[in-house]
Amino acid sequence: MDQEGAAEHSSFDYCPWDFARGASSAQRAAQAERQRALTATGARLGPRCFVSAAAAVFADVLSLGADSYIAGYAYVTGEVRAGRDCSVNPYATVRGRVTLGDGVRIGAHASLLGFNHGFAPEEPVHRQPLTSKGIVVGDDVWIGSNVVVLDGVTIGDHCVVGAGAVVTKDLAPWTIAAGNPARPLRDRRGPTGPNGRGRSDGPGGPGGRSRSDEQGGASRAADPDAAGGAGGARTRTPGAEQGDALAEFAERARTQAAAVLARCWNDDTGRYADRPGAAPTVRAHCDAVEIADLLLGAPPEQMTAVEHAERLRVLQDPASGLVPELAPGGLPGVPAAPAEDGWIEDGAAEYHVLSVGSALELLGSRFAHPVHAVDRMTAGQLVARLDALPWGTRAWTAGAWVDCWATGAYRNRELKKGTSGGSGALEALFGWLGTRVDPWTGMWGTASAPSEGRLQLVNGYYRLTRGSFAQFGLPVPWPDRVVDAVLAHARDPRWFAEGRQNACNVLDVAHPLWLAGRQTRHREDEVRAWAGEQLVSVLRKWHDLAGFGFGPAGEGGSGPGREPGLQGTEMWLAVVWLLADLVGTADRLGYRPRGVHRPEPGGSPAFSRPGQRPS
Repeated sequence: MDQEGAAEHSSFDYCPWDFARGASSAQRAAQAERQRALTATGARLGPRCFVSAAAAVFADVLSLGADSYIAGYAYVTGEVRAGRDCSVNPYATVRGRVTLGDGVRIGAHASLLGFNHGFAPEEPVHRQPLTSKGIVVGDDVWIGSNVVVLDGVTIGDHCVVGAGAVVTKDLAPWTIAAGNPARPLRDRRGPTGPNGRGRSDGPGGPGGRSRSDEQGGASRAADPDAAGGAGGARTRTPGAEQGDALAEFAERARTQAAAVLARCWNDDTGRYADRPGAAPTVRAHCDAVEIADLLLGAPPEQMTAVEHAERLRVLQDPASGLVPELAPGGLPGVPAAPAEDGWIEDGAAEYHVLSVGSALELLGSRFAHPVHAVDRMTAGQLVARLDALPWGTRAWTAGAWVDCWATGAYRNRELKKGTSGGSGALEALFGWLGTRVDPWTGMWGTASAPSEGRLQLVNGYYRLTRGSFAQFGLPVPWPDRVVDAVLAHARDPRWFAEGRQNACNVLDVAHPLWLAGRQTRHREDEVRAWAGEQLVSVLRKWHDLAGFGFGPAGEGGSGPGREPGLQGTEMWLAVVWLLADLVGTADRLGYRPRGVHRPEPGGSPAFSRPGQRPS
């Protein structure tokens, strides 16, 4: 290569964001060959990725989402998985088990070290084994130059880590941190965003991209097809238009959130109902807490956080640990008699393990008692009950039971500092699930008849994985097959034609696609297209000052119906985030679910605000 060609090639090693617009045909061919060599070793590289020939990439596992790059002289080894729009800038080091979300910017000379040496005194260090807890970095994170992130650290979404920091402990979402060791300085949202939950439009923030790779900011220029030349007009892309629509919707919902909640509050009973004229319910109170947290970042104004929490805590039955539906007059309910294994067959009480536990956590509180119905169940009793669930006829019911039991186990671990269930019961659950999954669908159970489609199967999969794999932060088996099964179901006009969607059915497709999409890019364009179509439809369903209606009744007449109410509003707000994240525009919403439908595993720093501690 002549001197001019060598200089051009060197500029892309340091400025890979220019490659898409400035590379010659020969340079594009060389990059394609570089990527073919990597994929031949098992790497997965999304569209428009760039991996510098000058980067030392010796990874056992390498997965890069679309529009991600590794710049020259970076050092990458181990198991490295990155989402879309991620950058590893010049001379950065990424080693060990490292997982990056979407939009992560790693500045020059930074080091993410997802492994460690043993250093017990009785052996020389070089003879001791390596350990690896792994590093997890959320979405939209800016890691500045010369930052060091140590093994076992989780950095929540939207964080900014200042140059030269040494990160030794988890960082909650939206944290700006710096120093050695790194300490939180402030919340990135600051006082200027809408209701304190706005987004930064500074370098590396979701509102704009900076090319200042020296500080690890967003350093890849926008798609050249989306912008004119110097001084030219900027063309609006469909994605940008959809992002604007999301931002407008979110601001509209925030402005009306207090009215939506007040509409469903009854001063006489001191309780929430799903909608005016309906009976008060436990779930309605929990939905109100989640809606307020999503849109306002505060508890519903009808009571203080402490009052909300106490109103919910007293509803828990101390003997079983379940939360029955309210008795007449809004008093705590009385549970039914338990079965031989101690379980209480009560669908509402089972769901309240999810909804009340999440609402309490959002309020900075927790259950007053363990979920004894879970805690006292032995591994043998659990396996017997799992075997007896109606997997062949009502997989949705079976998945919902697993969701409740696993969530009860998770809540008990909170109360008991890491132990839950009878001896080995939680391990038995995951062992049973691991040996019963269908490798053809990646799911549990079967569709009872071809004419009935996959509704039971897919909706049961959502409930099962929400409480188990997703909540405990474990990878789902057979993610490619899951995507195939879910997309086939998503084409069924009985549930997804315009006017026939309800919040439950769309959620139960969006979440599995999102969850599997954390492990695979299989059929990514089809997933994004489906999510975009649904998103356009969902945004039209908002009723001013009333929120979302659930939609047409589900199978067996389930759901509160089309009238706007708290359940529909809470569920559709979560659905909107999931669909927007599948499309790649969730940052425009300015909110992220943190309750029942949160995307993060339980206990993730993405679940807590800086400084928040449960009481």
